[in-house]
Amino acid sequence: MESAEQEKLRAKAARIEEMLTQAYGPRVWKAENYSRDLCGALVATILSQNTSDLNSGRAYASLCAAFPGGWDTVRTANVTRVADAIRCGGLADTKSIRIQNVLQDIHERTGSTSLDHLRSWADDDIRQFLRSFPGVGPKTAACLLMFNLGRPVLAVDTHVHRVSGRLGLIGPKTTADQAHDALQALLQDDQVYSFHVHLIEHGRRICHARSPECAICPVRTVCDWYRAEKLKEAA
Repeated sequence: MESAEQEKLRAKAARIEEMLTQAYGPRVWKAENYSRDLCGALVATILSQNTSDLNSGRAYASLCAAFPGGWDTVRTANVTRVADAIRCGGLADTKSIRIQNVLQDIHERTGSTSLDHLRSWADDDIRQFLRSFPGVGPKTAACLLMFNLGRPVLAVDTHVHRVSGRLGLIGPKTTADQAHDALQALLQDDQVYSFHVHLIEHGRRICHARSPECAICPVRTVCDWYRAEKLKEAA
């Protein structure tokens, strides 16, 4: 049985999602918007770590162009070639090793450099399998589950973590890794994808890390951070 506080947070999360939908429009997961290549999706999320979407996208495109033979050729290539192919994305020397290690691990466990077998697995089994690879954390696993498999598994990036914290949906000491389960527990399955996309959109448009534009924020009436700032001003 949920505590009164948990019920209150669930209601607040639903209200925030409703308000953001009114502000930005509905956001619905569509399979055609995301790659069905699960190995490619895993590589792409590794490339996205600690860099911008633009840079990681360039690095992924460069990697695919350099190795048109597929992920087996990336797995068995000289690591310097892989690093050179993703140099534009940053941290190339580290990420090239991580990518090859993951691809090699997949091959040793499954007999092929493919993750297609995951499509028939349950969410928790997929999450556990993916997180068993070095360098694959909860965000990477959740991204693949949510975007590429269409599962109701919330991914928490820097925007989702910052915005949900300011809104008071998670505590000030809740880490990004801890926030995956904490926020997931507040949402219905059909809210997960939309909530994720809306919080990222809101974080980029208005709720910036520095100088958030509270005056035009569509959810400021339910924002703990905004309320606290107003009290400071009044003091």
